[in-house]
Amino acid sequence: MKSTLHRAVWLSALLLVLFKPQIQAQDQPADDLRIRFSYNNLSLDLAFLDLKINYRLQFEFNEADIRGIRVTSYSTGKMYLKEGLALLLKGTGLKYELKAPRSVVISRYDPAAEEQVAASAFQPEKYNFSAFGTIKDANTGETLPFANVLVRGTTNGTSANVDGYFTLFDIPSDTAVLEVTYLGYHTRYFRLQPGMNMEKLLIEMQDMSQQLAEVVVVAEEEEKLLKASTGISKMTISPLAMATLPSFGEKDIFRSLQLLPGISGSNESSSGLYVRGGTPDQNLVLFDGFTVYHVDHLFGFFSAFNANAIKDVQLYKGGFDAKYGGRISSVVDLTGKDGNTEQFNTGFGLSLLSINAFAEAPFDKKKGSFLVAGRRSFQSNFYGNLFDSFTQNNQNTPEAPQGGPPGGFARQNVRPNSFFYDLNAKATYRPNSKDILSFSMFNGQDNLDNSRDADDNLFRRFGQNLDFNFQRTSTDLTNWGNWGTSGKWSRRWSDTFYSNANLSYSNYYSERDRGDVTNITRSDSSFTVSNGNYEYNNLQDYTLKLDNEWKTGKNNQIEFGLQSTYQDIVYRYTQNDTLDILNRADKGRTHAFYLQDRLVLAEKLILKGGLRTTHYGVTGKFYLEPRASLSWLLTDKFKLKGAWGLYNQFATRVVREDIQQGSRDFWLLADDERAPISSAEHYIAGAAYETPKYLVDLEFYYKNLEGLTEYTTRFVPVGFGPDRTLNYEEFFYTGDGKAKGMELLLQKKTG
Repeated sequence: MKSTLHRAVWLSALLLVLFKPQIQAQDQPADDLRIRFSYNNLSLDLAFLDLKINYRLQFEFNEADIRGIRVTSYSTGKMYLKEGLALLLKGTGLKYELKAPRSVVISRYDPAAEEQVAASAFQPEKYNFSAFGTIKDANTGETLPFANVLVRGTTNGTSANVDGYFTLFDIPSDTAVLEVTYLGYHTRYFRLQPGMNMEKLLIEMQDMSQQLAEVVVVAEEEEKLLKASTGISKMTISPLAMATLPSFGEKDIFRSLQLLPGISGSNESSSGLYVRGGTPDQNLVLFDGFTVYHVDHLFGFFSAFNANAIKDVQLYKGGFDAKYGGRISSVVDLTGKDGNTEQFNTGFGLSLLSINAFAEAPFDKKKGSFLVAGRRSFQSNFYGNLFDSFTQNNQNTPEAPQGGPPGGFARQNVRPNSFFYDLNAKATYRPNSKDILSFSMFNGQDNLDNSRDADDNLFRRFGQNLDFNFQRTSTDLTNWGNWGTSGKWSRRWSDTFYSNANLSYSNYYSERDRGDVTNITRSDSSFTVSNGNYEYNNLQDYTLKLDNEWKTGKNNQIEFGLQSTYQDIVYRYTQNDTLDILNRADKGRTHAFYLQDRLVLAEKLILKGGLRTTHYGVTGKFYLEPRASLSWLLTDKFKLKGAWGLYNQFATRVVREDIQQGSRDFWLLADDERAPISSAEHYIAGAAYETPKYLVDLEFYYKNLEGLTEYTTRFVPVGFGPDRTLNYEEFFYTGDGKAKGMELLLQKKTG
């Protein structure tokens, strides 16, 4: 009896210990309840079920509201119930409401209803005022350049600048709702409230990507890759969304751009952009302010830009603003990531061709941040096959029959060895609310070795006793790359005046060494035959730019600035180490000033006029480049648009036709003699129809092109005597051209 009672006491104590957490959870008020959870790509209904079992919570929701939503969320230790639910639902478009005693009601967030609640809860205290603020990523703290801000229910809106700052005029009241949109991010409805500091608004946005710092959401809303701007021939690309595109395991920005109307590659294996009949060298490619002169990896199969290091891409297909100069076709303006200002973060990726990694972290109490990202290829079977296809060597074995000396029986030992890499680094520091200091660096390089050996006895295969052997070694080494750095100081002088000063250095280099050495041996003699050529191109660019934005009012914005560039270009092409085909050393300075005014009339008509004037030191002349555009909103959905402008290009990439080795190209400075200054005149007209779900954009373009240059020795005359020397500088050929066409973009924006 005693032992039975003893066992009963111990069993009761054990049950009390086992069920004590549940008893405490049941008795604990909801406001004081702490929860812990860890979900990895779990459907939201199962997450609710887990919380129900562990913490005796009751969830009420409409199944249609949560269907298809999956979350990855990790609580940092035990969190209060309200904090945990807010974290769990972050970015889902859902909200929660606690009901007594332990009931949680889940419903979809309704901006219109929330706006009505806010309007009834607060009485306006200010009317018709201006506000200044910053738009950031909610998870990383990255500023979001060129985000759009609109006063909900009106046509009053603006865009953030390159550093994510915005100024919005004539806000009707301090209870208005701001609608903020940015490509690749959920729309944010930001409610103003009386008492807010309207000079320091901070609007945080949640991205749609499938990997977030805290929450992953996979819902029915699709992530958009591109967005047509209200400007002329302008598109915005989301690096976050490029992972959704089909690719060879690499997110490639320039490949994505080739999907747009009016843009193509020279073939399916080229990442170069041929925009509206222009060539890749006619595109101005900027990365954090410095110019990138070559954008290829692996013969153009990939572009040289790592999507992990880029947060914004702006594309101007024509009719671009006066602040851009030096090119006659298009502009691709890339903004690099600043780095995570909230926490240390790393990432790692592996594809069929390359390995990539990045790291980012804040420093100095989140005033600064840095990011380092890199990629490097590795030799895989897939990489080898690509290399073979691009070098016109389609053999899959180390030894393959090749067309050699007479008879074609030579065997070649191919030694392909190639790799590419690129590295990005950026540091950003904000010492105060007005200044931003940043330093950006980029380095990308390709090294290609297509050397090979050939060794055979030609006649022994026929059973003859002749002894005739040869050994041939072919050297084919190619490397090219870019190096770019920039230092930028941004200053907000006031809510309406902003400046950017950028000092940059850019270097493009290309080198090819190709030659053959053949040793021929007979029974009684031997001799050696050698030939080859060497090509070297090096371009250095030193640039100082100052850009200013002055918003004189709600309907007027003035932009003006200066640019000074010094370029040093060397090109040498020799044959057999003795004959200089071309040996050029070009140096020149370019100074430019621009002024542009954007005027809005009656909230319907947007007029933009600008002038860029450039002094080119090589010719000692001034070149005027007037530009104008308009956008006329006929209804809230339909608009007409047009643009016109003159453009000049002083650094030119010349195609060198070579019937033996294929066409190659090199950079030089135009001199208006052998190589004229390239120029273009753009005419653009179009219309757009846009609803919340669909976009139809139609544009017609016409371009006059002058001063196009090519170099070839195909027509070199023969029969020169020993006293006559060829002047290979004579074989530059120039011409003009026209490009015209129609572009139609049909986009389903949601669903």
